[in-house]
Amino acid sequence: MRPAAGPQDAAAALAGVPADQRVAVVDSAFVGHVHALRLALTDPRFDACAVTGALSVQAGAREALDKAVATEGAHESGPYADRLAAAVEATGTAVQRPELGSLVAAVPADADERAAASAAVAAVDEEAVRLRSAVKSRDGFFTTFCISPYSRYIARWCARRGLTPNQVTTASLITALIAAGCAATGERWGYVAAGVLLIVSFVLDCTDGQLARYSLQYSTMGAWLDATFDRAKEYSFYAGLALGAARNGDDVWGLALGAMILMTCRHVVDFSFNEANHDATANTSPTAALSDRLDSVGWTVWVRRMIILPIGERWAMIAVLTAFTTPRIVFYALIAGCAFGALYTTAGRVLRSLTRTARRTDRAAQALADLADSGPIAELQARLLRGRAGSFGSVYAAAVGAALMTAAALYLPFGDPWLIAVAVAYAVTAGLAVAAPLKGALDWLIPPLFRAAEYVTVLALAARADVPGALPAAFGLIAAVAYHHYDTVYRIRGGTGAPPHWLVRTIGGHEGRVLLAAVLAAVLADRASDFPVALTALAVFVALVVLVESIRFWVSSGAPAVHDEGEPA
Repeated sequence: MRPAAGPQDAAAALAGVPADQRVAVVDSAFVGHVHALRLALTDPRFDACAVTGALSVQAGAREALDKAVATEGAHESGPYADRLAAAVEATGTAVQRPELGSLVAAVPADADERAAASAAVAAVDEEAVRLRSAVKSRDGFFTTFCISPYSRYIARWCARRGLTPNQVTTASLITALIAAGCAATGERWGYVAAGVLLIVSFVLDCTDGQLARYSLQYSTMGAWLDATFDRAKEYSFYAGLALGAARNGDDVWGLALGAMILMTCRHVVDFSFNEANHDATANTSPTAALSDRLDSVGWTVWVRRMIILPIGERWAMIAVLTAFTTPRIVFYALIAGCAFGALYTTAGRVLRSLTRTARRTDRAAQALADLADSGPIAELQARLLRGRAGSFGSVYAAAVGAALMTAAALYLPFGDPWLIAVAVAYAVTAGLAVAAPLKGALDWLIPPLFRAAEYVTVLALAARADVPGALPAAFGLIAAVAYHHYDTVYRIRGGTGAPPHWLVRTIGGHEGRVLLAAVLAAVLADRASDFPVALTALAVFVALVVLVESIRFWVSSGAPAVHDEGEPA
């Protein structure tokens, strides 16, 4: 901490701080809450952040700060930190200005203003505000009213004992894995214990985000852990339920796989729609206006959040049904609920897209292309058609290809050579779909169509093979591929772009994996018992390639320092 008598002294002090270190300028007359300063000075997610009387910058904005120090005039009025923040913004560098709500941050000009600011500080319970702001403003009914009222205090308890969000996230994963192990026993006591532990795991899952927001402990490792562990926990629990049912003679692996496919495809719909409209202009529609009007009626907000079965409601339902019913009933309820939620959200977004006038940016088109996960076959097709693909309806090509592929996988006999021909046609339509920039009104449907086609094809082939181990092997393969797709989503959301092209090409892209699955089925038609081995080998290969590169990225300095805000509502 270095005091400065004026702009010249401040400039000299700033020059003495290494360029790779965070630096802050705080007006000596600052009056306000400690948490207001904390928000401005310690949040690692932003290169530059400011409140009245305080500015902080990280290495990424030091050049902009140096220019601001050199050009900012000492004769100008107002607090020096505020003038610097304005000058930094003038260089084109974004300066984050956190919403303070009832928190106070001020630089009084005289004694009367100082007295008023001090009284405003004393009138606000800073700790209560900090606890409230630790909870997400937009969450599901179950999470908001049944978990957050006490999980925020668990987060504060963890903060005061030096625990980190990553430690809480890891504890949540371990708890969920123990729950899956209990479910795998197939005994009633195991199902009851699994249900209880799943709720405990979800409480910890809420706590880690609240702890991160309470103490502003955002990290690259935390971004990776939080982005992946939710899926690992849920899929592990599905596998535990399937193993427990198998111990009692009930094969529900197909149902477990169907639930995982539905959930993943629904999330891809969410992600694709949001990315397509992230920075769209002239983005209005009567459907969106109706939704905004409904938001003014409080109870409709909660109903609409509940019926899509967000993570809180979903885990609560799974936990209760696991404790009191059977795995088959759990999956029936899960598939029904997820199917309804997927239909509801997808239908609403299609209506919005058809009734709005929106101009999508190149960034949005690139995000959709990355989410499409096209491999070398589709890329070659798209390259050959580039410049002549405008007449092809991208989403219609994807829809036709996906429909043909899933229908063939569901109805052709296992190993039928015609399935290879259909897979080749699917790869061709996949290339047609991505040959032109994805800026159409419904082009955000292309990634979920591809996900559904790939996942359902693998499920159908494993089911029609009708040999022991095929469905569990397919479960492992789809889980590995789904991890890759979620990893792509979180990289795009973090602003760092999709995984490298070599990784997508190495694991074949969606059309390459579909074609490979069809070829394996045809080659092993007379030896169907070897099909699970082939699927397992493919799953291990995909998992190793994806995980190694993903871990390398998320622990690197280039990973975004963000904390996942959970599933879209």
